[in-house]
Amino acid sequence: MAFHLPVYKAPDFAALHLNEAPDVVFCPAEQDGVMPEGYHATTMFPEYFRVNGTWLLAEESRMDCVAVLRDGRIAVVEFRNVKAGEMVALGRTEDGSDGIYVHTTGFGGGESGQESFSFRQGRSRETAYSIDYDDIYELLRYERDHGKILWVMGPACAFDADARNAFAALVRAGFVDGVMAGNALATHDLEAGYLGTALGQDVYTQRSVPNGHYHHIDTINAVRRCGSIEKFVSTGKVKDGIMLECVKKKVPYVLVGSVRDDGPLPEVYASVYEGQDAMRNLIREATTVVCMATTLHTIATGNMTPCYRVVDGVVRPLYFYSVDVSEFAVNKLRDRGSLSVKTMVTNVQDFIVHIARNLCG
Repeated sequence: MAFHLPVYKAPDFAALHLNEAPDVVFCPAEQDGVMPEGYHATTMFPEYFRVNGTWLLAEESRMDCVAVLRDGRIAVVEFRNVKAGEMVALGRTEDGSDGIYVHTTGFGGGESGQESFSFRQGRSRETAYSIDYDDIYELLRYERDHGKILWVMGPACAFDADARNAFAALVRAGFVDGVMAGNALATHDLEAGYLGTALGQDVYTQRSVPNGHYHHIDTINAVRRCGSIEKFVSTGKVKDGIMLECVKKKVPYVLVGSVRDDGPLPEVYASVYEGQDAMRNLIREATTVVCMATTLHTIATGNMTPCYRVVDGVVRPLYFYSVDVSEFAVNKLRDRGSLSVKTMVTNVQDFIVHIARNLCG
């Protein structure tokens, strides 16, 4: 089946009786990072702000930020990045009565005729995912040619030989436009390519090797000696894997650290705010996001990701997948407000292998 993007239907402000709605009120920020009382917090949906009688779409959005009027456009800005005196939109309603309209049905609503009661409407280990796989195969083929595919990865993606080989094949075939992860994913993938282990276990047999508990910190030390992941890869000591292929294909990656990191690798952001900025810069380009086996990075990415993207002036959906063996992990993302996410409860190594086998042969 051929994939087609759904057509976005902008709100009909006349039909909504909003042609005479008031302009949104703006008020200057009191201090750097301090918003005026009654500020409007943005959502994941397309939002329109009435300015001088015209409804303006906030083209780059994310939830839990504020709308700032900059150069006649609506900018969606994190609290910490708002400067004193910048004009911040006020209003806690979303129906246009305060000059703010949140559009939740631009890509269509629910299916007509759907029964109000039916079994197995949630997403769990019992869900049949065959159609989800078929959908994502077609989506990724489309996005390779027409969009940007961003992958958010936990270390489980590097603990298995087949999973590493499968994702490396996806990189080579052009299905990866960016990677976001923590120190662990890159460390254990490089450890596997360098020493054949992940956390000291053979990546194929899972057998522990003598002194294997040194391997990940030996790898970090070797990378730090070279000065960067790219320079370490250029030595030829890394034989295969995810980071090797990203370096060879010049795929951008953002690694954001945590309080428990060893090392870390040279490219890992120690400042969470610098890391957040780097993540958001990568997310700005993404039209499909696939998060795999990393609860905190998935939630962080979800909070930065709207349900739409404006590409060449056209509003299109942004597709968001969360894949984890834990129902808790995928449901927690939805509980945090990422309502457009498609969740798949499955082993992430099997997921990667299925995707690569279908897309790369």
